[in-house]
Amino acid sequence: MRNINYIRHAIIGSMFGVLVLVGTALTANAQNQSEEYREWQRAQARAQQEHRDYLRTRRPADYRQWQEAQRAAQQEYAEYQQANRFNNNNTNRGNNRARQYRVYRDGSYYSTDSRGAELLKTAVRNGYSQGYRQGQMDKRNGRGNNYTDDSQYRSGTYGYQSYVERGQYQHYYQQGFQRGYDDGYNSTTRYGTRSGTILGNILNTILNFSDDNN
Repeated sequence: MRNINYIRHAIIGSMFGVLVLVGTALTANAQNQSEEYREWQRAQARAQQEHRDYLRTRRPADYRQWQEAQRAAQQEYAEYQQANRFNNNNTNRGNNRARQYRVYRDGSYYSTDSRGAELLKTAVRNGYSQGYRQGQMDKRNGRGNNYTDDSQYRSGTYGYQSYVERGQYQHYYQQGFQRGYDDGYNSTTRYGTRSGTILGNILNTILNFSDDNN
């Protein structure tokens, strides 16, 4: 009986140890993901500042610095996405297939997975943030209310990753940009906040996701 109890305690102890290790690994992965996100946000803020500097001076040197900062922000985003995928794989291990979504655009639907859905959300958020700042700047400098003249709007690729089609990313970036520009130029919060963040209900309305797993 003593040996049986010893074996039982040993098994329970081993199982507890495994759970502790798994929990520690998941916590570390989550912390790494969070740090990658902060690094991406810092790089994105720097790119935005470099863009504002270039718009103020229009000097070739400032343009090059903006482009370099933009590439750095895109790299940080890729690293954040990689950490995010690694964490999701550990969390969702055992699932038979990735979650699928349908996105409604111009009268039709197309499918994407969780990674694509997150990237399209990023497109709208980036567009709103950039548009908001550009609208404020144009108003301050006495320019007309015309977001289509902005190079960022026309490009529509800030923060782009090739996991989704470029045209899809551009479309949703521009949807966010024009709303951000409108708020920034008119000093309103119709679509977002005064910190340049789009409202969640507006984001959902633009993307119009539906679950494609049923």
